[in-house]
Order: sequence, then structure tokens, then C-alpha cells
Amino acid sequence: MRRNVITSHLQSSPSRRKSRQRHRRSWGIALASTALVASAMLGGPATATPVAVTGERGQDGGLGTCSPVENPSTAGWTSYSEMKRELDRLAQASGGTVGVESIGTTHRDRDIMAARVGTGPQVIVVTGAIHGNERTGVEAQLSLLKTLAGNSPEAKRIRSEVTFVSIPMLNPDGLELNRRVNDVSWADTEAQFPQLAGATPAWYYRSGDLPGFDLNRDFHPDLDYVPQPEDMPGAQTDAGFYLNPESRAVRDLYVSLQEEFGSVAAVVDLHHMGPCNETTGGPRDGKQVTVAIDYPPLGVNDGAAYLDDYPLLDQDKSRRYALAAMDGLTDSYGAQSPLAGVVRYLHPEEREFAGQGRSAFALNGSASVLFEVRGQTQSFGQKQKGMLVKTVETGLMSIIKAMADGSVNTLDGDDFFDYPDYGWDTASGD
Repeated sequence: MRRNVITSHLQSSPSRRKSRQRHRRSWGIALASTALVASAMLGGPATATPVAVTGERGQDGGLGTCSPVENPSTAGWTSYSEMKRELDRLAQASGGTVGVESIGTTHRDRDIMAARVGTGPQVIVVTGAIHGNERTGVEAQLSLLKTLAGNSPEAKRIRSEVTFVSIPMLNPDGLELNRRVNDVSWADTEAQFPQLAGATPAWYYRSGDLPGFDLNRDFHPDLDYVPQPEDMPGAQTDAGFYLNPESRAVRDLYVSLQEEFGSVAAVVDLHHMGPCNETTGGPRDGKQVTVAIDYPPLGVNDGAAYLDDYPLLDQDKSRRYALAAMDGLTDSYGAQSPLAGVVRYLHPEEREFAGQGRSAFALNGSASVLFEVRGQTQSFGQKQKGMLVKTVETGLMSIIKAMADGSVNTLDGDDFFDYPDYGWDTASGD
């Protein structure tokens, strides 16, 4: 039934690939400003007052306690304007090694920025801040772009094997409001898609004084899908509808990279999770989770119901890429380090989210990996923030290095399951 819902979308959607304007991206420097980024940027002096956290549960070395603060400040985290300035600075300083462009604009006319470094045949796309209050991915990607643009022999070797495409801040409207969803009304959506007039809003649309969409439900594996009123409102297990410019920008970028390279090797999506989860099993049993990593949630039997329509789905490939990040973190810091507090993300067999970008692109043949860092962005102080950003950056670099040297292809995807969870896989329900 679930697969048939998506199939009905395919049947009701006219093909638009030929009619949609495509172009090879020049990846020139799309920003004019050369101003230096504000001191709050990663690498500059910290300006935020460290946040005090209290409580005794979940104490864990440098990561402090697990209790988040109320009404936390966003000081010290990269804003939209700072992100644009830093991308411009990186592009200018690299002498063209880093290319930057806007791949679309949001409902509030903010640019959706992408950066590209490397000339290798293997392409990895990384997205951050699709939920606007989840920001470590912004900081980690800006730092990683700087590293990969460097003159070290390792950076040059990686660039010759891998093309890294970064979307640091996919939801700048939500980020500027420090909230999960973007900033658009259903009336605005109907104006964009007149065929939806009078239709029930999509299930992942949130009404209220500041309405918006959970953008991480707005994707569809049919990359030519056009919203249809009979498909509304859909359900959590179904594909999304590409109702927002943010999701359409990622889709169009993905398709342009497919056309340029033949395929996109991997897509990584960077998120945050709750702050108080404790590892179950392994050398850090009972200690706080630092980052949880996952492959696409596509239902029973590894998404077998989708294979007739999407035969390129390769869940083992996604697990290999996820494992590269997990092993890289453990090898870099040691199994007992909070920086390597890595577990498997919540993934019961029946968990199914076809509308997430990581699922949609996996169904098109890409390895797809989710990072979920503990705490909602600014729940912790500067020390904890720095450690969490470093964990994300190291995990991403571990995937990229494994792509560059080919080791990601020799991993055993089943080894992913050797990593601990945080109770969900061992709960008996009592």
C-alpha cells in the first residue's frame, strides 16, 4: 500500500525533466562582498557567554550534563549573513579552489547557498540546518571547506578523487527565527501552485501565527514530481511534494550533478537530537550519546517494497558510508572519548519516511547518511559546542577520506550493526 501511494504520484505526475531548464553550474563566486566574517564565526574568538547546565543525570567529561537551558541564546552561532560572508571569504582566499553560488531563494528572499571544492569523479552532497534550530552542521561544513581547500598533500589528493558539494544552511528562514520549520503560509503555497487551491494542506505543514513546513518531509524520489491536489495531504510514510524552494533547490542541484558526473555517490544530512540519550552497550555503556548515525528509514526488509520502482536503492551501500564515519570517529579519538560517543540512530524495521531527502536520494542510487548530534543547537556552552562541531566535521572527513582511498567500498555494511544503540533496540516494552 505504501509503495502504491508513491506509484500513484508517479502516474499522476507529467514528466518535466525535458521541460525544466538545466545547466552545467559554473560554480563561480556568486557573492560580491569580501568582508571578513564576524568574530562569532568558527575559528574566531567565542563571543557567547558559556551556558550553565545543571542536573546530575548523564554527566560525561567535557560534554557536561544533559539538561538543556530555557530560552537559550543563539550568540556564537553563525547567522545567515555571516555564512554568506564566510563563503565569499573562502572563495576569494582559495583563488577559485572553492566555488560558491546561490542555488535558489527562500520564500523570504534569502539565498540558498552552495559551495563546491574538488574535481574528483566521486560526488558527495552535504546539507545542514534543514531544521533551522539545528546548527552544528553549518559550522562543521564551513570549517571542512577551509580544510579541503588547503595546500596540504592530503587536501590535494582528496580533491583529485572527490568533489565535495556543501549546502551549509538549507533553511535560512527557519534559522533566522531559530525554529525547526521555514516561514511560509499555505496561502502562499497555493499562490505558487494554483492547482492546489482548496486542497487539504500537506501533513507536514504547520499552521499558526508563524506557519511553515518541516522541510525534511518535502522530498520525493520521483525527481520530476509536480504537486497534485489529489495527493494531499499525504501521510508520514509517504513521499513529500516539493512544495518549497529549499527542497526543489536541492533536487535540482542533485539532478544537475547526476547529469555532470553520471551519479551522486553520497548524500549526508546533518541534524540534532535530544540531549539526554545514554549509550546501551559497548565501551561507553551508560554514557551520553554524542552523535547518532543512520541509513535511510524505508520500512521492512530494507525497503524491499520500493525496489520495483526504484531498483538503484542500495541500503548496504548507505551502511558502508555510515560505517566510515563511525569508524573514523572511533579511530580518531578512541572508543572512550566523548568525541567518539557514536551510536546507531533510532531505526526499528518498520520506521518509514519516504519524504526525507536522505530517503528520496537513496532511492535514486546514492548512499545516504544521517548525523544526529545531541542537543538542540544552543542547549550547551561554547566548550560543548566546539566538541560537537568537531565530531561532525571529523565524521564527514572520515567519509570523504574513505571515498578518496576507496576503503568505503571494502567495508562490510553489516558491521554497522556492531555499534551500540541508545536503548531502542534492546527495549522489551515492559
